[in-house]
Amino acid sequence: MTDTKDFALFIDGLLAKNCPFAIWSVPGSNTPEILIAEKEGVIHLKEFNKLNGEEGFVFAPYQITEHSPLVLLKSGIYKKGLSEILKIDCHSIPEEPVKEVVPEEPFIISKNEYLKDIEDTLGVIKNTKLAKVIVSRLLPYNRKSESIGEIYLQLFQQTPNAFVYLVNLPANGQGQAKAGLWMGATPEVLLKSEGKMLETVSLAGTQLRRPVDDYSWYTKEIEEQAFVSRYLLDVFYRFNIHPYTTQGPETLESGKVAHLATSFRFAAKKLASNLGDFVAELHPTPAVCGYPKLKAAKFITKIEKHDRRYYTGYLGPWRLNGDVGLFVNLRCMEIMPEQYILYSGGGITSRSVPEDEWEEINKKATTLLSAIEAVQNR
Repeated sequence: MTDTKDFALFIDGLLAKNCPFAIWSVPGSNTPEILIAEKEGVIHLKEFNKLNGEEGFVFAPYQITEHSPLVLLKSGIYKKGLSEILKIDCHSIPEEPVKEVVPEEPFIISKNEYLKDIEDTLGVIKNTKLAKVIVSRLLPYNRKSESIGEIYLQLFQQTPNAFVYLVNLPANGQGQAKAGLWMGATPEVLLKSEGKMLETVSLAGTQLRRPVDDYSWYTKEIEEQAFVSRYLLDVFYRFNIHPYTTQGPETLESGKVAHLATSFRFAAKKLASNLGDFVAELHPTPAVCGYPKLKAAKFITKIEKHDRRYYTGYLGPWRLNGDVGLFVNLRCMEIMPEQYILYSGGGITSRSVPEDEWEEINKKATTLLSAIEAVQNR
């Protein structure tokens, strides 16, 4: 217990230093990892496929823009395990001046506005070749004086089957864009290595987690997940990836909700020289964009009034000690000076019911809200 309290204090101390860092733990592990970068170790890449030959920790947006760059943290201090992390001398880390950035007011829509957006989306789906599209919204929640370190630890404890992270990328004196402070717990693998194998996952469909493993999935959710699987196999074909093995569809529990998932595994040597190109082709998958991908992406720019920024992007270690562990940035929030901005979305198909979609995006937000409320109510 003392160690976890010390860990929360350590995290808050790092934030007070205003230094760039990433803290994370992989699904099924109680071992946190940390990478603290030096100023010159924060690299902005202009295209998704520029990851070939790089290594570090990746924080990638849904779309690369001036205000949401693709960031690579190069290794400065890297530690694994709570005891090793707590050996880091926080006092030796240089404090960076805080560059005042006035945050843009987030674009928040009402329930009625969201329901109308879903009705409009259904009209387009029924009259065009658009089969599925993800429509998201922002949920604000007031920030008090609670410890960010304690919220991270609460999230870490309550979502053991997710990639739980805290990333701080403040603006610096060189005028580089500010990605900001983000926290999340995502269950969705984009690409991860395991020995000589690579794995990617098709994940879609959501329902509240049940106390016992007793799940029923409906046609809408099964179709949603099948769109993602079909897209992944199209990408496999373009990169000449065969043979491969599959597992699923099966239920994947994460935090307060459960999803339908299928994993695909293949030999890493297939992408020995062009792994960055493969990731660039995968992202964004239909799980966060829609199907057909180009039609869905174009429609999202019309229906969503907010900037997704790093929501539905991806993040994780990239060839760090030879390992790859990229996860899609779901169940995430941007931490602002006075509030938390939670991002949540749902997959809309011809079988969608607007009121049900509203309930689903609120269910997804409970993963983060429950962690915030647990700390605020202590």
